[in-house]
Amino acid sequence: MKSIALVFTLMLPLSASAAPTKRIAPSVVEAPFGVLDGGRKVSLYTVTNAAGAEARIINYGAIVVSLKVPDRAGKLRDVALGYDDLAGYLQDKAFLGAIAGRYANRIAAGRFTLDGKTYQLDLNDGPHHLHGGAQGFYRKLWKAEKVTGKGGPGVRLTYVSPDGEDGYPGKVTLTVTYTLTPDNALRIDYQGTTDKPTVLNPTHHSYFNLSGDPTQTVLDEQLTIDADQTTVVGPGLIPTGKLADVAGTPLDFRQPTRIGARIDAKDEQLALGKGYDHNWVLRRPGSGVREAAELFDARSGIVMQVLTDQPGLQFYSGNFLNGTIHGKGGVVYQRRTALCLEAQLFPDAPNHPAFPSAVVRPGHPYKQTTIYRFSTR
Repeated sequence: MKSIALVFTLMLPLSASAAPTKRIAPSVVEAPFGVLDGGRKVSLYTVTNAAGAEARIINYGAIVVSLKVPDRAGKLRDVALGYDDLAGYLQDKAFLGAIAGRYANRIAAGRFTLDGKTYQLDLNDGPHHLHGGAQGFYRKLWKAEKVTGKGGPGVRLTYVSPDGEDGYPGKVTLTVTYTLTPDNALRIDYQGTTDKPTVLNPTHHSYFNLSGDPTQTVLDEQLTIDADQTTVVGPGLIPTGKLADVAGTPLDFRQPTRIGARIDAKDEQLALGKGYDHNWVLRRPGSGVREAAELFDARSGIVMQVLTDQPGLQFYSGNFLNGTIHGKGGVVYQRRTALCLEAQLFPDAPNHPAFPSAVVRPGHPYKQTTIYRFSTR
């Protein structure tokens, strides 16, 4: 199988006070976060680095509850959407802050063929399969342990997915390690193994708003994506198998561009996604971890760089946030008040032989690295 490593950098809420001026001892503190059916306890892990940045992670869904980092004035802002309590996550249908899998993104008709055998997956996105199904990794209680090391403090989470879960073949053991590095990046390392041939494509699904104020949209944030092409989609946002150049289209983010500049342009691809909800084909495939995207908010001065070794980046502009989600502090999340930048393989890759393969086999661990690194400008 392959292994996955992801990196994220964090920030703190608008209501927070100024970031610490003195360096502090890195720490990981565990606290109760609620109880699931059967008395299974959910824990919250507060990870703090020496600079005072903070990530809060729960072992339900391997979810990042908050990411707190300093703005240009040194004040901590929470740049990730989430809920105040476990009840919110149990009812959540937007995958806020979660690890999506086994297969992130969509698989057409929830069906694929591997080694001559066809598998039928759970259908949870109309007639299609999305983010691992209705009971994917984001609905599971993971085993968690604190970790410390030269790379920074963090949490290692492990989930064992049994053979046949949600229709997938093979018993898969996936470990996701979140590390909050000294330079305010959240590094997520994934490692997976399987006992049968299967497909695996997890990703991290935080919703970011770099202003730290989720009552504001992200339309004024500037985005750059290091990609010349996207995977063309049809109805249901299912890839057609074709790639399209971004040049001359509203999907061209090769130079820093306001997200709202062209989001409502007359364009077939935008119409299908009701805005941006597409996979960009990143440059320099196979070259290891490299910068894939940069997001900047002029209000806070916060910059987020996305680095990854994955071939694709799904940019979702929060088009389906519709005022039904009551998040942290009672804030109602409205349309386009946050965005996702999900490093991953291409959508529906098991049904497109020309796409990078999602197949993992016994004896070949799965590995991936993605980094969300924060700074200010």
